[in-house]
Amino acid sequence: MIGWIILAVVVIVVIAVIAMYNGLVQARIKVDNAWSQIDVQLQRRFDLIPNFVETVKGYMTHESETFEKIAELRTSWANTESVAEKASLDNQLSNALKTIMAVSESYPELKANQNFSELSEELRNTENKISFSRQFYNDTVTMYNTKLEVFPSNIIAGMFHFKARDLFEAESEEARKNVKVDFGK
Repeated sequence: MIGWIILAVVVIVVIAVIAMYNGLVQARIKVDNAWSQIDVQLQRRFDLIPNFVETVKGYMTHESETFEKIAELRTSWANTESVAEKASLDNQLSNALKTIMAVSESYPELKANQNFSELSEELRNTENKISFSRQFYNDTVTMYNTKLEVFPSNIIAGMFHFKARDLFEAESEEARKNVKVDFGK
C-alpha cells in the first residue's frame, strides 16, 4: 500500500514539473513572438523612412545632419540584437523624426505635397502599431518574468536555466515626455 502512495506522489510531482516546464516554455515563446511583432513594426518604420527622407530632402537641404543620422540609425538597426539596443535606436530615431516634423512646419509647400502627406500618415499608423506592440511585449514579458519568480515555478525555472527578459523602456527622461507630431491636419 505504501508503495502505491509513493508511486502516486512521484507521478503527481512529475506531472507538476512537466506542466510548469511547459508553461514556462510557452511563456518564453510568447515573449519571443511579442518581440518579433515589435521588430516587424520597427522594420516597417525603417523601410518607410528612406522614401520619407527623399520627399523631405528637396525642401530641407540644410537638415543634412539629421538625414545622415537617420541613415546611420538604419544601418545600426541591422547589427543590433538586444531589446535595450533596439530601444535606444528607436528613441534616437524618434528624436530625428521629431526634428524633421518640426522643421517641416516651416515649409507649407512640403506639407501640401501628396507624397509627404501619405508617408506621414503611414508613419503615424506605424507609430501607433509600434506603441501597441511595445505594450503587448511588456505585458507578455511581465507575465513570463512573474512565472520565473513565483513559487514553485521558480524552482523549475532555475533548474532549467530560464532567464528573465528585459522590458522595452524609454531610456531617458526626454524619451518619456509626450511627443507632439503634427502632420498639418
